[in-house]
Amino acid sequence: MQKTMNKNGAKTQFEQYQKALEAKAEDLRRSMSAQKVAQVVSRLDVPSDEGDLSQQSHEEWIFLNRNTLDLKLLREVEAALRRIQHATYGVCAACEEPISAKRLAAVPWAKFCVQCQERIGAQSAEHDSDDFDVER
Repeated sequence: MQKTMNKNGAKTQFEQYQKALEAKAEDLRRSMSAQKVAQVVSRLDVPSDEGDLSQQSHEEWIFLNRNTLDLKLLREVEAALRRIQHATYGVCAACEEPISAKRLAAVPWAKFCVQCQERIGAQSAEHDSDDFDVER
C-alpha cells in the first residue's frame, strides 16, 4: 500500500494510527507491570484460613486471565506496528482489500476488514459449538 507524503517528505497516511498503536502498547505494558506488582504483593500475605486462600486463588485466576488478554492484545498491536513499517497496514490479511478508515479508527490493530472478520468469527463460533456436540 502506498504511503502519502507531505511537502517535507514525511509519511502521513498512517501516522495517527501509529501514534494510537504506540500509546496502546505502552498502556498495555504499564497495565501488565502494575498487575504483576499487585500479584507479587498479594502473595506476601499468608492466608489465615480457607476463605482467605480461596480469595487469593480467585485473585490469581483473575490476574492470569487479564494478563493473558493483555498479552494477546499487545501482540496484535505490535503486529499492526510492523504492518505499518512494512507498508501492509490497512490491507485485509484475508481478502487483501483495504480496511475501512472507520474500522481502523475503532480498532487500529485490525488485521481483517469487517466482512472477513465476521466470517472468521462465525467460523470460529461454529467450530467452538462443534466441540460441544457430543453424540450419545
